[in-house]
Amino acid sequence: MIELNDVKKQFGDRQILAGISLSVPRGMNYVLMGPSGSGKSVTLRNIIGIVRPDSGSVRVGGMEVPTMDRDQLMALRRRMGYLFQNGALINWLSVAQNVALPLQEHSKLSSSEVDDRVQDVLRMVGMQNSAEQSPTDISGGMKLRVGLARALVTQPEYVLYDEPNAGLDPIISHQIHELIAEVRDRLGVTGLIVTHSRACAVHCGDRIGILENGRIGLEGSVAELTSSGHPLAKAFLGSGAD
Repeated sequence: MIELNDVKKQFGDRQILAGISLSVPRGMNYVLMGPSGSGKSVTLRNIIGIVRPDSGSVRVGGMEVPTMDRDQLMALRRRMGYLFQNGALINWLSVAQNVALPLQEHSKLSSSEVDDRVQDVLRMVGMQNSAEQSPTDISGGMKLRVGLARALVTQPEYVLYDEPNAGLDPIISHQIHELIAEVRDRLGVTGLIVTHSRACAVHCGDRIGILENGRIGLEGSVAELTSSGHPLAKAFLGSGAD
């Protein structure tokens, strides 16, 4: 479970998080929405320990993240996958080498075990035929698939998704949404998804929280929010547009 309780974070004179609280039970996809600059990415950084809150509690699997030392944080991050915007692949490595990188850096698997694991996750995301290609030779949607494979190769308990369909057309976005839902259903992974996309929220989210003034201003299932008539729900979920 991922839990934030009354988390506050300020940069200079600007209050980004003003007491955000949310809970993501095991095996659930939680979608965090909000306007640009509302604190969505800062929330993710608090969860992986890159940013420490000024106050409040950030717990992952029952452990308090802000009090962890470096070794504890590294151990936690090995239990997490992170899908960066646009995949964030390394262009001078092949697709397979990009996916293998977390295992080579953080595991004691043999080369053949790494290769088997890489092929398994590439097969899951439909990229098994592109293992030797360069990231410069594949499309944006394919890069995201490879980024997701890299996030999954360590067999994480948690995956954090940062704008997983930014800049993609509706058809490719839908394919990414189906993959995110499959990761939850097939692997039982707990997911926290930051997105502006209504389509992503509707297709991937078991529960949705909408940020307002540094806190969760509205929270519920897709059905609860779309039937609520609340202005925040209308703003983020009411139009039917991506």
